[in-house]
Amino acid sequence: MAFMAAAATAPSSSSSPLQLHKHAAARRSAPALLLRRPRSRSHRNHLVCSLDATKQAVQEERPAAVNGVAGRTDCYGVFCTTYDLRAVGARWRTDWCKRDEETKTWKKVVSVAVSGAAGMISNHLLFKLASGQVFGPDQPIALKLLGSSQRSFQKLEGVAMELEDSLYPLLREVSIGIDPYEVFQDVEWALLIGAKPRGPGMERADLLNINGHIFAQQGKALNAVASRNVKVLVVGNPCNTNALICLKNAPDIPSKNFHALTRLDENRAKCQLALKASVFYDKISNMTIWGNHSTTQVPDFVNARIDGKPARQVIRDTKWLHEEFTKTVQKRGGELIQKRGRSSAPSTAVSIVDAIRSLVTPTPEGDWFSSGVYTNGNPYGIAEDIVFSMPCRSKGDGDYELVTDVTIDDFLWERIKKSEAELLAEKRCVGHLIGEGEEELCEVTEDTMLPGEQ
Repeated sequence: MAFMAAAATAPSSSSSPLQLHKHAAARRSAPALLLRRPRSRSHRNHLVCSLDATKQAVQEERPAAVNGVAGRTDCYGVFCTTYDLRAVGARWRTDWCKRDEETKTWKKVVSVAVSGAAGMISNHLLFKLASGQVFGPDQPIALKLLGSSQRSFQKLEGVAMELEDSLYPLLREVSIGIDPYEVFQDVEWALLIGAKPRGPGMERADLLNINGHIFAQQGKALNAVASRNVKVLVVGNPCNTNALICLKNAPDIPSKNFHALTRLDENRAKCQLALKASVFYDKISNMTIWGNHSTTQVPDFVNARIDGKPARQVIRDTKWLHEEFTKTVQKRGGELIQKRGRSSAPSTAVSIVDAIRSLVTPTPEGDWFSSGVYTNGNPYGIAEDIVFSMPCRSKGDGDYELVTDVTIDDFLWERIKKSEAELLAEKRCVGHLIGEGEEELCEVTEDTMLPGEQ
């Protein structure tokens, strides 16, 4: 096999970091897939990895190229070393087909894929992941970075160099590639950030179709090779409908495992309530964003609490709550761009961290968080078979449950139904990508894209 031939050139365990870079460069020029390397020459004859029938079928069905470029995945530099978490030094892995073993002092390595890994959001996010801010200070992590073209692959090499130079002790591996079928192999978390930005003159319907194809492909790849319990967070916009497309193309993964990012909207809403009430942001709880990540989103002040009290008891300005509060949250991104001249990449990265931590740490008693999730079986009367932001709680195991002790008055319900109607219209636009009919004229005419996503 091709990777066997490439393995014959691997250095011994005495190679220096500089030598590792040279060998990594040599591998990047070859089509072979190298995520691991043997400990010494004496083990080369034992490098046998068999593919089961399912993976053989995947190889036959998967696209031959990604955007016209043959798939490439490389383990980068010193991260090609498999670290022994029980020792000070490092050793080469002797069997390519085995995962890292759990030890008494460290958790099992968690494998996290990030698409759009060369972009601005990832530029802030990756270092938070590698440092332990997301999964915890005792959680080793392997990062698998997905690009979309040869050009992005070169940028990913630079990202890997920066991660390498940062000397994060928890970062066990960095691999980079442009083929989702290779990058998503066995991942336990998939953070899907990469998406085509909206260009001049592009209608929202066009963006739905273009990005929809990206997320359909990624859903198929996740379904084929990712962990059966992979958690998927869709950030690329329009994120609600992209999440729906992704989950529909991954029928073997629980639909409940897919999320669309609305945490930045929640954080912005908490900020506005805190400013108005003259309190610190940690006094704001039970904040919900209902609906779509668009200007139809519904920041919920009805159920929000300030220092344990209903927000409406603390903020008596009903006109501000009904009008200015919602508009400010919806248009916050546009205002930021006007002031700063660029989109909100840093705060988006922070909100991704918050969203993940809400799933891997128990929700404080009586509180909840917002996430765009699949609506089937929801207790609120919201239309099923869409991805809709709703209040969630978690036990810290990566799973969640929908909150039932909420109040939905006429004011909220009217706005929730408007966001629901928008998502149903978007769903009709992408029916050809979710197995519900042929491509047809898209009826999404009103432009509700959030500023900064254009």
